[in-house]
Amino acid sequence: MNILVDELPSSVMIGGDEYRIRTDFRVWVLFEMLWQDDDMGESGKVRRSLEFCYYEIPARYGEAVNAHLGFYKCGREERARERAVAARRKRTRVYSFDYDADYIYAAFMTQYGIDLQDVDLHWWKFRAMFNALTSQNEFVKIMEYRGIDLTEDMPEGQKAFYRKMKTIHALPLPKGEEETQTAIEDALLNGGDLSGILGNGGG
Repeated sequence: MNILVDELPSSVMIGGDEYRIRTDFRVWVLFEMLWQDDDMGESGKVRRSLEFCYYEIPARYGEAVNAHLGFYKCGREERARERAVAARRKRTRVYSFDYDADYIYAAFMTQYGIDLQDVDLHWWKFRAMFNALTSQNEFVKIMEYRGIDLTEDMPEGQKAFYRKMKTIHALPLPKGEEETQTAIEDALLNGGDLSGILGNGGG
C-alpha cells in the first residue's frame, strides 16, 4: 500500500469476504485510548474495539482482530528497527491522544491549517500528517522532552533543563503505577516503611 498512488481502503478482507471498516480518524483515536484504559480487561477491550471499528463484526473473530490491527497500523509491516522503536515507546510513552488533545489540535491547525473539529479525515491520512509534525509545534517539542535519554556525557545544565521539562510535561501514570508512586511519596515524606509497597526485595 502506497498512500501516494493507491486509494485508501474502507474495508478489509476476512475469509474471502469484504467487510466495511470505519475510517474516520476519531474512531482510531478512541481505539488507541481504549487500549490505554487500565480499568478494562483485555477481552473487554477486544470486544469494544471491534464494535468501534466495524459496521458489522465478522464471524471470524480472530481474523477480524488481526485485520483491524493491520488497519490501525496503516497497512504497514513493521521492520526490525520500527519494532525496536515501538518497543521503546511502549516503555516510555511520549504522547497521549487524551492528555495532549489540545496540543495535537493546535499543531494540525498551525502546520496544516486543518481544524480537526470540522473535517472528515481518513485515519491513514491523519497518521501520516501526525508523524510529519515538525518541531516548530509545541506538541513535538513536548514529545522530544518526554522521550529524550539523559546521558552521562550531557552537560549538567542541559540535564537539569530536560529533567525539568520531563517533570512539567510528564504523562499521568497508569492507575496502579500512580497509586504505588503516591504511596511511596507519602511514605518518604512521613518517614514510613516502604517494605509493604516495594515487597521484600525492594529498596
